[in-house]
Amino acid sequence: MFDLPAQRAHLSEKFDLTPSPELAASMSDIYDRMSRVVTPADWAIYAPYVKAINDLKAERNAVILGHNYMTPEIYHGISDFVGDSLQLAIKATEVEAEVIVQCGVHFMAETSKILSPKKTVLMPDMEAGCSLAESITAEGIAEMRRRYPGAPVVSYVNTTAEVKAASDICCTSSNAAQIVAAMDSDTVIMTPDQYLAQNVARDVPQKNVVWWEGSCIVHEQYTAQDLREFREWNPGTRLIAHPECPPDVVAEADFSGSTSGIIKYVTDEQPEKAMLITECSMASNIADALPQVDFVGPCNMCPYMKKITLEKVLYALDTMTGQVEVDPDVAEKARLSVQRMIDLSRKLGI
Repeated sequence: MFDLPAQRAHLSEKFDLTPSPELAASMSDIYDRMSRVVTPADWAIYAPYVKAINDLKAERNAVILGHNYMTPEIYHGISDFVGDSLQLAIKATEVEAEVIVQCGVHFMAETSKILSPKKTVLMPDMEAGCSLAESITAEGIAEMRRRYPGAPVVSYVNTTAEVKAASDICCTSSNAAQIVAAMDSDTVIMTPDQYLAQNVARDVPQKNVVWWEGSCIVHEQYTAQDLREFREWNPGTRLIAHPECPPDVVAEADFSGSTSGIIKYVTDEQPEKAMLITECSMASNIADALPQVDFVGPCNMCPYMKKITLEKVLYALDTMTGQVEVDPDVAEKARLSVQRMIDLSRKLGI
């Protein structure tokens, strides 16, 4: 559990974090990336943290990986690389930095450590978990294997190292259908996201897809009725859903795709109005790059992603606390599952 008063006392002794309009003005190049969604007053508060973090990165030979669901001041202000969980983990293997700061949730930091075992991986808040990743364990995988003997287990990358190690191959939301279709078995087990599995089952009817009944607390909240009502109130708005949403929600949307797929779709199509049926920060983080698109409508916020703050990132990088470790035997087996996915994706040309 974080001792926030102690953390703040430590930071105030080492850094000048007083809100500064002058400093904020001198960092206008960074602010321009988020000015549509961050007020000048808020930027004056964030700027001292952003400067301190960016200066400390150089001292520590560190890079910051920012997930698409991070808040704009993290996504645009301090992240060296941004993307979905797998994109970030692969990027961690390509950089020369000795230290990786994972701005996301815990399973992402584990995946970075699995793929880059010799690097130090820092998690700014160890309590930034994931309802989906925590919905299944290795025992759950064993249970599915007993129920469907001989069926391969395809597990979403949004899982713990332990679950990856117990699986045959991993998948992402963008390659799940192709990975499942390529399995040499009539029946394929998918874990842990029941809705991703159901959407894949629709797209790959030649396979008997069976699933674990896990779900994401953000995406499971949306309903098809929500979309129908919003479309009635806001005609002409493009509705764009993530495949972790229930199948009837995906069916009601104009487009469904992974996090990176959503960004590409909006960038290519540039609709006048768009509602993203996913986590709130997605729209905020692409708004300034696409000023001609009006991102409208309600969204659901991930409470785990929002545990990561500038304050916690600065503390982790300054004290080098929150180091993520994975048992070497578990890491090796998990690495095989991820590598099989990467290799098969390349073979399939995806």
